[in-house]
Amino acid sequence: MFGKIFLVLYVLVQILISVITEYSIKNSKTFEKIGQKTKIVRILIYAFLAAVPVLGAYLPKSQFKFFCMGFGNIWLGFFMFYSVFVLVLFPVLQIIIKKEKKEDKSLIGRAFQFAFLAAFIILVYGLFHAQQPKLVNYDIDLANESAKGENLRIVLLADLHLSVNSDIKATEKMVELANGCDPDLIVIAGDIFTSNFDGLKDPDKYSDALSRMHAKYGVYAVCGNHDVDENLIGGFSISPVSQAFRTAEMEKFFADAGFNVLYDENVELGDGLFILSGRVDGEKAGDGTADRLSPDQLLKDTDKSKPVIVLQHEPIEFRSLADSGADLVLCGHTHNGQIFPGNLVVPFFNENAYGVKELYGTTTVVTAGVGYYGPPIRFGTDSEVTVVNIRFK
Repeated sequence: MFGKIFLVLYVLVQILISVITEYSIKNSKTFEKIGQKTKIVRILIYAFLAAVPVLGAYLPKSQFKFFCMGFGNIWLGFFMFYSVFVLVLFPVLQIIIKKEKKEDKSLIGRAFQFAFLAAFIILVYGLFHAQQPKLVNYDIDLANESAKGENLRIVLLADLHLSVNSDIKATEKMVELANGCDPDLIVIAGDIFTSNFDGLKDPDKYSDALSRMHAKYGVYAVCGNHDVDENLIGGFSISPVSQAFRTAEMEKFFADAGFNVLYDENVELGDGLFILSGRVDGEKAGDGTADRLSPDQLLKDTDKSKPVIVLQHEPIEFRSLADSGADLVLCGHTHNGQIFPGNLVVPFFNENAYGVKELYGTTTVVTAGVGYYGPPIRFGTDSEVTVVNIRFK
């Protein structure tokens, strides 16, 4: 449903921006000599660019589909910034021109050039910045008599979003940062893939790189809502949940990477020091359903005298998890908005959208993740490897 709505809005916005762009070029002194001569070529190029993300969503699996997906994501990144600049500047300049009764409309042409150049610069910066994960450290005190005096260092990763726009160097950098923290435990809070496996070029390189992560108690993971095979357009699924399945290739990748994947399971680690509980994703379980255990069902048989750490993808159900005995909840999913002003928006939709927050007597940690969704850019946020240093008191 959201996919169809997005497609309609996408087409309407593309038409609007193309009309404004043509009007701006018409009033640009820089393009006045070649503008009319290249109009047909421009329209054809623009139509192709606008169609690429749609082709990436609806074409059957092929190398051309994956090209359209990858290039389409980059185009969407540029178009997003360009359209914002255009939609802000154009009406403002029209008001100024009308108010001052100016006949010279070249200001609109210059505004178009500014919008194009600014969007391109931000795109290039965002593409580069997204590939530079950084370390973020949190120090947390947890009260627990059985573990009193012990320390635990957890590296929290999430939202790798391996797909058509992935860069093996960024993955290797992430592994280097994680290992450099000398962690007791590495956990991955879902969205290892971006709704497909086949679009990832040379998956063996990625599984080999990820298999080099090491921690005292191992590497554990849960799946997210995009760890299934489905089609997306603009980040919205055009496949129903009943058709969203985790593939055998994904499962093999997890095994090759050395991930211990938890599907609504609890494990005691550190010679019984603490319990790690991994939840199935509540949006897409990977079997064509959204079925998973409730917090109470999942944690009812755990030894509550020991610290209970819950790993899940989406930062939700914190009250129920607290009531069920969770001491610490680790999540991803939000990307901290990924692209400004998204980081200002996501807090309105999440009790904890990013960072550390005490909720209902439970400590919650949400990482911005190390990957990206849709446009392979980060602007106003960072790709991060999150280190949670726990001291039991």
